[in-house]
Amino acid sequence: MLSPAVDIALVCAVAVLTIAAVGALGFRLSRSQRDLGSDAEQATYATLHTASLASAHLRAGLTPAGARKASRHLRDLLDCDTLVITDASAVLAWDGSVNDTPFRRQRLLSAAALVLESGRTRVFRGAALRALGLQDSGCELLVSPLPVNGQTVGTVAVFAPTVRAGLVRAANEVAAWLATQVELAELDASRAQLMEAEVRALRAQISPHFIYNSLNAIASYINTDPARARELVVEFADFTRYSFRRHGNFTTIAQELESVDRYLLLESARFGERLKVALQIAPEVLGTVIPFLSLQPLVENSVRHGLEAKDGQGRISIAAVDAGADAVITIEDNGVGMDPEYLRSVLAGHADGDHVGLRNVDVRLRQVYGDSHGLVIDTAPGAGTLITMRVPKSQPENRPTNA
Repeated sequence: MLSPAVDIALVCAVAVLTIAAVGALGFRLSRSQRDLGSDAEQATYATLHTASLASAHLRAGLTPAGARKASRHLRDLLDCDTLVITDASAVLAWDGSVNDTPFRRQRLLSAAALVLESGRTRVFRGAALRALGLQDSGCELLVSPLPVNGQTVGTVAVFAPTVRAGLVRAANEVAAWLATQVELAELDASRAQLMEAEVRALRAQISPHFIYNSLNAIASYINTDPARARELVVEFADFTRYSFRRHGNFTTIAQELESVDRYLLLESARFGERLKVALQIAPEVLGTVIPFLSLQPLVENSVRHGLEAKDGQGRISIAAVDAGADAVITIEDNGVGMDPEYLRSVLAGHADGDHVGLRNVDVRLRQVYGDSHGLVIDTAPGAGTLITMRVPKSQPENRPTNA
């Protein structure tokens, strides 16, 4: 049995340890609260996070499906009773406690029409609300315009018990943000259309000379080597099927190299021993996504403009290597080369000529990945040409299409 003195000592020790533990816990809790930031910082984070959630649904523009999903997040941003998004002629989304009825939709569109016409925010309350027939909602109505490229294309409408100045400012900011998302979506759509137009131009370039030369080469084998002629017909069919497919702006290095292989097989039938090809391909980059028809035009440039005018044997070396976050593809020939100043004019779009394929590929690479990923071309008259292409290995936003 412990003495009273020992009992008192133990109690004191436990008390000290308890106080120390509580103090340490309090320190950790207060530190974790500080780590979360001030109230203003937390509010900023919550606002940006909610806006980010909404923007994910607006990548295709102002569509009914996207507006419906985004409206829930936008209503959270404004902390309002009900939020409605319209375009120029219809209600796209209605989210909140004010019931969505055909009559209310019709009357809301009447209010939206006034804002679409004037391009200015309007608040409906009292007599103005009764004139619309929306007084039974128990709320006042605020309608803000969506200005896109100088034209009002829709509205953001807010039902709230009382529309105060702060809500008006907030709704206008949300409408401006939504309009910016629509503009970005239209820009993406324009970029995709431009890329498709560039591909169509490239196909038009391929068809006149390459098809004519290939068919002539195949015809030359019909009598002397029918089996070879049949093989070339199959390769020609596969090449054209890939090159003229109607959908998909992206492919993989593996698919593009298959097309390049068919192209070189057909050109070898024409050049014979004059054309030698060397390949050095790292397996780990074969699945890397690249713009459709971005390698074949570069190889064709080496054949047509580097080797056709060259005496003796022509060599083309194609390499694809892993360079960390990027895949680096090089195409080198020992052809006649070209004047660097003329090449700069071609890439800048200031010179017409047979090298349009180089500019086409360079423009599309810059559109997709930025100016830092344009073609790098080293050349000089009589010194051959080395073309370098660098593309990111990770591109979750770009999906290849099976050929």
